Amino acid sequence: MAEGTANIGVVGLAAMGSNLARNLAHHGNTVALYNRHYERTEKLMAEHGDEGSFVPSRTVEEFVASLARPRTAIILVKAGAPTDAVIGELADAMEPGDIIVDGGNSYFKDTIRREKEIRARGLHYVGCGVSGGEEGALNGPSLMPGGTDESWRTLGPILKSIAAVAEGEPCVTHIGKDGAGHFVKMVHNGIEYADMQLIAESYDLMRRGLGMEPGEIADVFAQWNTTELNSYLIEITAEVLRQKDEKTGKPLVDVIVDHAGMKGTGTWTVQTALSLATPVTGIAEAVFARGLSSQTAQREGAAKQDLKGPEGALHVAAGDRDAFLEDIRQALYASKIVAYAQGFDEINAGAREYGWDIDQAAVARIWRGGCIIRAQFLNVVSDAFESGEADVSMLFAPYFKEAIARAQDSWRRVVSLAATYGVPVPAFSSSLAYYDGLRSPRLPAALIQGQRDFFGAHTYGRIDAPGAFHTLWAESGRPEIKA
Repeated sequence: MAEGTANIGVVGLAAMGSNLARNLAHHGNTVALYNRHYERTEKLMAEHGDEGSFVPSRTVEEFVASLARPRTAIILVKAGAPTDAVIGELADAMEPGDIIVDGGNSYFKDTIRREKEIRARGLHYVGCGVSGGEEGALNGPSLMPGGTDESWRTLGPILKSIAAVAEGEPCVTHIGKDGAGHFVKMVHNGIEYADMQLIAESYDLMRRGLGMEPGEIADVFAQWNTTELNSYLIEITAEVLRQKDEKTGKPLVDVIVDHAGMKGTGTWTVQTALSLATPVTGIAEAVFARGLSSQTAQREGAAKQDLKGPEGALHVAAGDRDAFLEDIRQALYASKIVAYAQGFDEINAGAREYGWDIDQAAVARIWRGGCIIRAQFLNVVSDAFESGEADVSMLFAPYFKEAIARAQDSWRRVVSLAATYGVPVPAFSSSLAYYDGLRSPRLPAALIQGQRDFFGAHTYGRIDAPGAFHTLWAESGRPEIKA
């Protein structure tokens, strides 16, 4: 066996790992291969061994020996304990200066912990978000690596060789130290949840509200994909809606159980936002909507209880259907803008909390290709952060401010009609409520703070004086105010 010839290694050769290894080989890298069950390594070599330069190994020790220094290995195994086990095996066989890259969907706090532990052993540990699924892994993903500057000098050229390319630029950038890469990937997935929920609500308004058939709705989404909504998710939505079930001949969407699964990254996004006191209402409602879809017993019980609501389809005059479809499109775009704005707010809050220097313009650029949320408007997002117009909020950048101003009448009509006719649009509604809350010069939080001071002496601030104040609410006929 050749020793020290591979410039990169891949551990874990299931679908993602195999495709990433092939992608690396396609772009001139010599790729060391290791899987706990050697049969997978043999399968990759038998089916794709002629696609590039591979160095298969049966043991971790052989695998590490086959790598050129600084030895660099990408792990693509199940998150949690399996990842910890592989890290331990690699670290025991490696030497100071070598690099371990976790390309799975690991929780960013686990990445922070692991990086600290591995750094103490003289090794580099990189948490790297990989977006694009199996197809992206093979043909070009969006990559979000964290880790040290030193590890990026070795890893950067390798990752650039395999990343998706958007407008001539590879969709990869060094996000920041320790857990920054996995943090940004987590938020990416949270935005993905919101984007998908908004598209689903648009579909529901057309299907349940307007009585349109899946094929008709597919044509609408295909047309929308020629507008500012142009994106991978809109594109595949049209394809999903056109698909027929081979068994029944019905639209496939009609025979799929309406239970949306989730693997945890959306939940982490919301939990982390709560800990950072950063509202991500559109993402949260998307997560909760998936949760509601899985409450099978409750939903079946509700059907039996015949819970009352509006009867009949959404009332739109025949000649006004096209106008209402445009309203839905505008509401979708405005809500999408809010979801991305909230996601970038969380990235900014996380960077402050964990001491990361994250270039949000660069993040937007690497999301333009390869990843699930790739979309045309990310060019505008990147420009807004590059110019400083989005430093406080993406919603304050002139482009997005004007886009929402144009869309808001449509947005309000959609939310209002949906509520009137009983079509649930939680992500549309919460996004509009967030926008209205953000633009309100005064919120009812003053009353909440008064209540908190009443029952818990939590104090409050005054608009006419600095400091904290407390009122003795119930101790006399007239409240006494104390500074």
